[in-house]
Amino acid sequence: MNQPEATQQSPFHTLLATLQDLLTLAEGFLATFLRPWNFYQLGIAVAVFVLAHLLAHWFTPALRDWMRSREGWPTWRMRLLIMVQRRLRMILFVVLIWLVVNVMKEVTWPSRSYLLTIIAELASAWLLIAFATRLIVNPGARSLMRYAAWTWVTISIVGLADETQNLLESVAIQIGDSRLSLWLAVQAVVLLVALVALARFLAGTGAASIRRNDSISPSMQVLAVKFLQVCLYGAAFFMALKLVGVDLTGLAVLSGAIGVGLGFGLQKVVSNLVSGVIILLDKSIKPGDVISLGETFGWINSLGARYVSITTRDGKEYLIPNEDLITGQVVNWSHSNDFVRLDIFFGTSYGDDPHLVRQVAIDAAAGVGRVLTDRQPVCHIVGFGDSSVDYILRFWISDPSAGLTNIRGNVYLALWDAFKANDISIPFPQREVRVVNETLPAIRD
Repeated sequence: MNQPEATQQSPFHTLLATLQDLLTLAEGFLATFLRPWNFYQLGIAVAVFVLAHLLAHWFTPALRDWMRSREGWPTWRMRLLIMVQRRLRMILFVVLIWLVVNVMKEVTWPSRSYLLTIIAELASAWLLIAFATRLIVNPGARSLMRYAAWTWVTISIVGLADETQNLLESVAIQIGDSRLSLWLAVQAVVLLVALVALARFLAGTGAASIRRNDSISPSMQVLAVKFLQVCLYGAAFFMALKLVGVDLTGLAVLSGAIGVGLGFGLQKVVSNLVSGVIILLDKSIKPGDVISLGETFGWINSLGARYVSITTRDGKEYLIPNEDLITGQVVNWSHSNDFVRLDIFFGTSYGDDPHLVRQVAIDAAAGVGRVLTDRQPVCHIVGFGDSSVDYILRFWISDPSAGLTNIRGNVYLALWDAFKANDISIPFPQREVRVVNETLPAIRD
């Protein structure tokens, strides 16, 4: 007697029974649907849709012209208007179909507007889902969430929610003491996508608010944004698991295994992560700073969890591990301020007046565009060479990210022009070759 009972309760028989119930409900629905007044209601719905299409075609140009005149509006408001403009036909259809339903309920029997009510509820739900899923940035996740929500709402409105749930519950596998059904998997995916989308929206909104706060330094802004993202995405993941009934106590064992793996195989990764947090906390570098690390000179684009992105003057982007910035010697040209002093060396002939040379050099450097005038250039004699008097010219700039080699070249060019205008010569080595014995012995074979 036990064997037949086990066979009766098998998942296969449960699935067949659920499918049979669905077929019975479908037959009953078709029998109810194939009535004359239902075709009248379908005709009314089609007429309302055609009217909504014509009205949308008439209103759309005026709405677009009005949107173009709204200059200076916030981005979120313009995006909302674009969504309304793209779904204007559906919005008008929902408004008109509910007006028709309310009128028919007043002048006819409830059965004469039953199908129209279902159509109105479906259209309203689909429209709300279309607007709500726009919060999901990823196109694939947005489409998945939208079609899943449309499917479930449609099933719920037509009264097949319980039967569909039973059907999905009957498709399951047994893993030890746990039973994993298709219904549980669908719930997990939908909840995870929805919560991650919500977390991403909240993270983006919070990050924008943090970046607008001028009282927070750039490095602390990056740290606050990263911390907010980790908290929100972590909360979304664990909430999704908890809501579908997954026991989170088993994650303790997984956390221990991850800790062992980090200790042996991911030392560099963890070191870079910790170094990134230290960099953000001590504010040693921040986005926009101009730094030199070894042979690499450029400005910081972004601070990542594992690396720092640096762009050089030749357009190359270097990804420097955070650990290298902590352990290596880094020259930050704009750590406390953007002022940078540059030195160039030159020499003039002994026949030129050094007082005149210094003044001409200072005036020439001050006339270059990027050289600061509130911090006057200075010029000093640094030595007497074999064939020239040697000088050093020092000047300040406030935009090191615009380049150092180019400003040095411009100053050298200004010195050349100024020295030529004032008859100041720049000596260069000259060599004489003298032949002592002009008569050379003949070369014998």
